[in-house]
Amino acid sequence: MKIQIKEISYYDTWSIRHQVMWPDKNINYIKLTNDDEGKHFGLFVGKKLVSVISLFTKQRKTQFRKFATLSEEQGKGYGAQLLNYIFSIIEKSPVQVLWCNARKDKTSFYKTFGFIETDQKFHKGGIEYIIMKVNL
Repeated sequence: MKIQIKEISYYDTWSIRHQVMWPDKNINYIKLTNDDEGKHFGLFVGKKLVSVISLFTKQRKTQFRKFATLSEEQGKGYGAQLLNYIFSIIEKSPVQVLWCNARKDKTSFYKTFGFIETDQKFHKGGIEYIIMKVNL
C-alpha cells in the first residue's frame, strides 16, 4: 500500500483524535478552540487516514498537539514517519523549539526523536502529562 503524508483540514483530524485519545468523551472534547489556526497533517495508507498531528507555532516555537494513530495501525511505524515528516518541515523554518504535552506512558517514544522531559507536569482527564521539547 502506498503511504502518503499531506496537509489536511482540522476537522479531518477529529475522528481519529476522538477514537484514539478520548473515546469515552463527547467528540467536542477533542476539538481545540484554535484548531483553525494550526496546520494539520495526516498519514494515509492507500486512501485510509491512519495518523494525524496538529502544529501550532508562536514566534519560534512550535507545539504539536493531538498526535494520534488508529489503534489497529499502531506499532507499524506510521507515527514515526509522520513525526519525521514534521521534523523535515520544521527544519526548513525559523522554528527553534518543537515541544509537546506527552502522555507519561509515551515519553520513551519521544525520547527516540531527541525530545527531553522538562520539569513541567500536569494531569488532565486522569492522565499524567509531561512537557517535552527538542531544540532545533
